[in-house]
Amino acid sequence: MAPSITTVLFDADGVVQRGTHDWAARLHSFVDGDGEVFVTDLMISEHPALVGKEEFRDAVAGVMQRWNVKATLEEVLEPWSWFEAEPVVVELIQGLRRAGIECHLATNQHAYRRAIMNDERSYGDWFDQSFYSCDLGLRKPDPEYFRAILSATGAPASSVLFLDDLEVNVDGARSIGINAEVYDLATGTDTLVDLLRSYGLPV
Repeated sequence: MAPSITTVLFDADGVVQRGTHDWAARLHSFVDGDGEVFVTDLMISEHPALVGKEEFRDAVAGVMQRWNVKATLEEVLEPWSWFEAEPVVVELIQGLRRAGIECHLATNQHAYRRAIMNDERSYGDWFDQSFYSCDLGLRKPDPEYFRAILSATGAPASSVLFLDDLEVNVDGARSIGINAEVYDLATGTDTLVDLLRSYGLPV
């Protein structure tokens, strides 16, 4: 028998939203050397910002200086805005909320991207609460990230379902008793509907 779910946590990238352009190719274009290494350097530079310990703009500026990038900071930052929410997923979330199921955003993001999502694109309107790693000072897959969400919502772990496109994050949630499943938008929204129904949710 499926557990009684009262709360669903949704990851952002790969679950609620998808990329709209080839951001990696754009970033590669900014350097003459190994573009893959440059992108890896940028991704690593994100880590402190994801838990609110550094401004992402400052981190990117440091990488640009190391690589002698001639483009402007705004040009290099632009690919972090290349995403859009999947309307079907947003509507599923609203349907769940209308049925009395609490839905929260649970995502690893730095403050730069949180501002785009929450302030510019009003993601907060779609969820009961939004849990950005930069605000919590914790990031997935750390079990403490999920414990912080349980504390804030008051929901027992056994009543929560977490959806993420990365197995490692799903494992982090499961380690503290949260029901968790891997879901990727690339598999289609019908897959999400089937997954939610498998937990007895009204979709």
